[in-house]
Amino acid sequence: MAELRKLTDNVSGYVAEAVARQIRHQLLGEDLRRHQEEHGAFTEEELSEARARIFGAVRSTGQTDVA
Repeated sequence: MAELRKLTDNVSGYVAEAVARQIRHQLLGEDLRRHQEEHGAFTEEELSEARARIFGAVRSTGQTDVA
């Protein structure tokens, strides 16, 4: 509990957000698995596009463009 208090004054809110984030992650994983079952595995092009949208596109200079 002391480690949590170092991170935030609102431990209850912090934990609630962590749980909500985990639930969203699990639901998204289920949706992605269902999509692949219905439509086949994602292509490398689809995965690259998804990564670029989520994490931003990396320019040749090594800098990141965030969409």
